Amino acid sequence: MADCFAVPAKELDFKKATHVFQPLFGENSIVLLEGRSHHLQRQLLMPTFHGDRLKAYGQLICQITQEVTRSWTAGSSISMQQVMPDITLQIILQVVFGMSPGVRYQQLKELLSSLLEDVTKPWYSSLFFFPPLQKDLGAWSPWGQFLRRREEIDQLIYREIYERRLLNDGSRTDILSLLMSACDEDGQQMTDMELRDQLVSLLLLGYETTAAVLAWVFYLIHFHPEVKYRLMQELDGLGTQLNPDDISQLPYLTAVCQETLRIHPIALICTPRMVKDTVEIAGDKFTSGTVLVPCIYLAHRRVETYPEPENFKPERFINQKFSSHEYLPFGGGYRGCIGAAFSMYEMKLVLATIMSQFQLALADSHPVHPVRRGITIVPSGGVRMVVS
Repeated sequence: MADCFAVPAKELDFKKATHVFQPLFGENSIVLLEGRSHHLQRQLLMPTFHGDRLKAYGQLICQITQEVTRSWTAGSSISMQQVMPDITLQIILQVVFGMSPGVRYQQLKELLSSLLEDVTKPWYSSLFFFPPLQKDLGAWSPWGQFLRRREEIDQLIYREIYERRLLNDGSRTDILSLLMSACDEDGQQMTDMELRDQLVSLLLLGYETTAAVLAWVFYLIHFHPEVKYRLMQELDGLGTQLNPDDISQLPYLTAVCQETLRIHPIALICTPRMVKDTVEIAGDKFTSGTVLVPCIYLAHRRVETYPEPENFKPERFINQKFSSHEYLPFGGGYRGCIGAAFSMYEMKLVLATIMSQFQLALADSHPVHPVRRGITIVPSGGVRMVVS
């Protein structure tokens, strides 16, 4: 794993191994860019997800979580696999896109949730892996329907960008506004198309994935009473007025999220890398055209690194610090997820907000098992819970 990430980027081709995402992400997506273009886009994107920028989003994340769960009452039955995507999508629309609830917001929310729901289905996702299926035979054909829905989404996004440029409000702190004002080392700003592609990439990479991990964390906490008890003690120590900065610093809450990401990482694998010529890794030589796929799932289950790897033990992250080659839930190397810090911050705030306001219990005490949903692995049964 460490050797794979240590191979110089110039010896690997990323675009040929990830081209299936281009119809969704767009050709300017940071996922598809290479070399200098990738480096420049990464420089523009990274600052918006770190440091003081994160703190500016805390209250909004908590507020969205409270609004989505406002209708929960004693006796309510809830599927975390349905609620968490609603929360994470609204966080992206308001924090990343900077949109306020309204007609365009609702249209985009419905179109995106519908598209992303379809993308998780095997028959629909096969359209992206088999180019011969990508034929527009009209609005009723699968590819034709995708193209028309993508066009509707793009029109809404471009309209938002156009109006934002007209307003030219320098006080806004949402990620779209920050990206619009950012300049690269040559003084160039992002074009509308580049903005669109990065926004859609951030959405697709941070919506279903974070929602899936949140569903897992609610299940694991409530399936392990001793973990829930210790976590509630820590949360109770904050008092009744929860502050996002205080929440994000809680050691056991952080460990709970880290351990959940260890057992059920956001993706099972890192970004595939295709060998351009020949590379040598751990004594083995790989020739041109070989696709290298670092496996996060296997790295997180090495007995040498994690004793009793199948057991949920958050305390292992309090007692020890793991290297970036031992613990890599968001990938590794310079292609690692730029939204890693934001995703972890979001998870902690959503979890703390709900756990501090509601007493929840699993509707079914039987263990769940991992099932595939698109590019993510989710808990079977949707994690049904009851408000008690």
